[in-house]
Amino acid sequence: MKLVLASNNAGKLAEFGRLLEGSGIEVVVQSELGVQDIEETGLTFVENALLKARNAARVTGLPALADDSGLCVDALDGAPGLYSSRYAGPEGDAQRNIAKLLDALAGIPDERRSARFCCALVLLRHAEDPQPLIAEGRWEGRILHSPRGSNGFGYDPVFLDPENNLTAAELDPAIKNRVSHRGRALQLLRQRLPELNL
Repeated sequence: MKLVLASNNAGKLAEFGRLLEGSGIEVVVQSELGVQDIEETGLTFVENALLKARNAARVTGLPALADDSGLCVDALDGAPGLYSSRYAGPEGDAQRNIAKLLDALAGIPDERRSARFCCALVLLRHAEDPQPLIAEGRWEGRILHSPRGSNGFGYDPVFLDPENNLTAAELDPAIKNRVSHRGRALQLLRQRLPELNL
């Protein structure tokens, strides 16, 4: 199956490449097909993923896979949430985003620093598909007081995985792909691929 991945995020692209190995799915990145990012006007991760997938499918005529994900911190009422990648301004400035997050959590004790990464994956057969395949994943953890590790991207250096007692940026990529929000969502999606009859 050939589909377009509705993302230009280099970190996400690398993760999807590893996660889809051996699935029989050939992924073409939307930028290679002339698809531009669209404005994410949804109020949930699922709505934003649907917007991105419909746009990519409409422009290319291919089935489309889109992801919308972010970090939700309980002590901040779910922020940065939908605005995770642009929490501190320009898209993708991880250092500024982390600095703003740690500043917002200054003085908050460990037991109140619970957080989770959330991911919504949407796969559409075509742009007007009325029955999108939707899979969601969550990764529970805690926000540290300072960054640790050099793998991954985004908020990974400050997100502690309690099962391994390592940050997402310290985890081996193979382990991260198994336990992460995106890995869990993609496992669910892969189980449901036969429903598409592509």
